[in-house]
Amino acid sequence: MGRVHAAVSLLTAATVLTGCGSTLEDVKITMATGSEGGVYYSLGNGLADIWSGRLGIARPQVVATAGSKDNVIRLVNDQAQVGFSQADAVDGVEGASKLRALARMHDDYLQVIVRADLPVTKLNQLSGLRVSIGGKESGVEIIARRLLQAQNVKPQEFNLSLDDSAQAMREGRLDAFFWSGGLPTARITELTKGLGVRMLDLRDELSTFRQQYPVYGTATLPASTYNLQSGPVITLVVRNFLLVTESMPDDVAEALVRQLFEGQPELVKAHSAARTIEQRSAIETSPVPLHDGAMRYYREAKV
Repeated sequence: MGRVHAAVSLLTAATVLTGCGSTLEDVKITMATGSEGGVYYSLGNGLADIWSGRLGIARPQVVATAGSKDNVIRLVNDQAQVGFSQADAVDGVEGASKLRALARMHDDYLQVIVRADLPVTKLNQLSGLRVSIGGKESGVEIIARRLLQAQNVKPQEFNLSLDDSAQAMREGRLDAFFWSGGLPTARITELTKGLGVRMLDLRDELSTFRQQYPVYGTATLPASTYNLQSGPVITLVVRNFLLVTESMPDDVAEALVRQLFEGQPELVKAHSAARTIEQRSAIETSPVPLHDGAMRYYREAKV
């Protein structure tokens, strides 16, 4: 059988994929995720275990990052081979035409968390308050800036990660923060148990905002997710993708997608958001085209 040679750039070096019967023997992957307290990081570690265990490859290096936009930039600059991203984070990134999707993953819910001892129940009441809009180059920052600008809300803005936002709120240095993530997010769960907080309902802002930015949807965040005393809230949702670039060999992309689904019960143990991943919706990755190897898997699965 012929040998297959394909160069895959790593964070620090290039790895040649070779194989007689498989191109997977020497695969090495760096995976760009997000905050260590977020869902991307949990799912990234779950996938790393699944891919290494089921494919016999070296366990992928799971890298904590600022989030979606940072991940996209790392992918197009060949600093990672796999990365998570919100659908909106691809806009305007130079080199984004190189991106290919393996799957649509879970949906992220926008969560605007406010200290319960503040009389704040509406987004426009954040003006003048100390508010984190997410880390720089994060998907959170994209949504937060768009929403605040659309509603002409002008808080004192801070660029803090999820972990730093939660800590700053505990210490009284922050009044509110934005977070976009799957449900539940561990750091938010910890915060609601240890500190009085509420989550803002955005129903009054969403109609006009979604006309301007149709990439976002709406959904109800159940009160039971975080045991919210104020009840369920209406908020924005955005699709999440598992991304690679066009340079990934088809056999590798197909194998990664196959084990994403065959190993899904294991992935659910890493984070419950994995329960919502399904083959039929996984192909809905517009504006990012599916990788040819991923498409090969979906066709075989008759999706």
